[in-house]
Amino acid sequence: MTQLTELLYVVPAALVAIVGHEFAHGYVSWKLGDPTPKRDGRLSLNPLKHLDPLGTLCLILFRFGWAKPVQINMYYYKDKRKGVLMTALAGPVMNLILAFVAYLIVGFIIRVAGIYLSLAPYILARWLEYFASLNIGLGIFNLIPIPPLDGSKVFGMLLHNDPEALTRRISRISYLIIAVLAVTGILSVPVNIAGNFVTRLMLQVVWFIFGL
Repeated sequence: MTQLTELLYVVPAALVAIVGHEFAHGYVSWKLGDPTPKRDGRLSLNPLKHLDPLGTLCLILFRFGWAKPVQINMYYYKDKRKGVLMTALAGPVMNLILAFVAYLIVGFIIRVAGIYLSLAPYILARWLEYFASLNIGLGIFNLIPIPPLDGSKVFGMLLHNDPEALTRRISRISYLIIAVLAVTGILSVPVNIAGNFVTRLMLQVVWFIFGL
C-alpha cells in the first residue's frame, strides 16, 4: 500500500471514528439535561471541533488514540453517578457500534457479490475492515483508566464518586504517560488482545447473520 493510498484509508476512517466518539459523549450528556456540550459546540459533526493533535496522530500511527475531551457538568444529571458513567461509556460504545455496522456492510457485500470481489466492492470492503479495526482500537483504548481517556472517569466515579479524581492527581503527566506507552508499544499487547477478541466475536455474529 503506497503512502497516498494509506492516507486515503486512514484519514477518513480516523475522522469519522473521532467525530462519532465525541458526538456520542456530548449527545448523551445533553439528553441527560446538561447544556454544556451544546454550549461548547460539541454537538457537531465538524472534526475540527473534536480533534486533539497528539491523540489524532497516535490514532493514525498506532490505531488507538483520543480526542479533545467533551466538558460535562454532572450536576445537571438527576442521577450523577449513572449520568457520568453513561456519558463516559457513550464514546467507546459508539465506536463499537460503528465497527459492527462496518462489518455488517462487509458481510452484505460478500453475500451479494461473492468472495471474489470486483475492484470497487473490494476497495470499499477493505476500507470498511480498516474502519472497523480503527474503531475497535479507539473504543478499547479509551477504556484505559488514564486521563483524559474515558476509563479514568469511569474508574474515578466507581471508586471515588468523582469522575475527575485521577485527573487531579496525574493531569500534568497523563499525556506523557499515554505517549510513552503508545510509542514503546507497551499498550499494544493488551489493546490488541482485547481488540482481536472483539473482532472475532463481531465477525462470528456477522457470518452467522449472512450465512457465510
